Amino acid sequence: MKNILLIEDDENISFGIKRYLDKRDFNVEIGSDIATGKEKFKADYDLIVLDMNLPDGSGYDFLEFIKSKSHIPVIFLTVKNEDEEIVKGLGLGADDYITKPFKLSVLEARINTVLRRVKRDISLDDVIFSNDIKLIKSQTKVLKEDKEIFLTSREYRLLEMFMENKDQTLTRRFILERLWDIDGDFINDNTLTVAIKRLREKIEYNPNNPKILKTIRGIGYRMENNNGKIK
Repeated sequence: MKNILLIEDDENISFGIKRYLDKRDFNVEIGSDIATGKEKFKADYDLIVLDMNLPDGSGYDFLEFIKSKSHIPVIFLTVKNEDEEIVKGLGLGADDYITKPFKLSVLEARINTVLRRVKRDISLDDVIFSNDIKLIKSQTKVLKEDKEIFLTSREYRLLEMFMENKDQTLTRRFILERLWDIDGDFINDNTLTVAIKRLREKIEYNPNNPKILKTIRGIGYRMENNNGKIK
């Protein structure tokens, strides 16, 4: 079953879409504005359907937010069949669009097409391996011994950074600067220490004696890459 987040301020439309898709093996969560969308947003949605005209702001702003935090595909809904609006949405990273009014069967077809495209586009470039850990960028998903582990957005980006720089020592300053750039939140030494501790609890066999994510005293951290299992 595919999980879909639908952000649409017209209740008749949103509940109509939900009823239709729920009967077709989709699990649809709905919200009516950007604020609700951000509250509901999480990295394990398979697709987001987003109306571009929302009561508390532009859907384009939320589209930028989504794409800055994840690789989740987005189909946007618009009442304007204007090239400029469509180009803007696609330019911000949307995967497809549909103009109101539309048939629900057409929306379903577009959703299935995008999901097939995303699945097909997953390649070796989208997947990073280290030890028993596999990170799939296109799905914002992490597997350990082929079992999914669930990370916060910050933990995911931290792990992605280490896996892209395997066997390299990353200074605390480098990590702090990168996380600041990505999240836009205030991150200090204590925040980083806590994030590393929580990440180890999810990826290490023994977090108290880490073999994967090593501390390099006085410098920072290094992810040890070993093709075999580390226990």
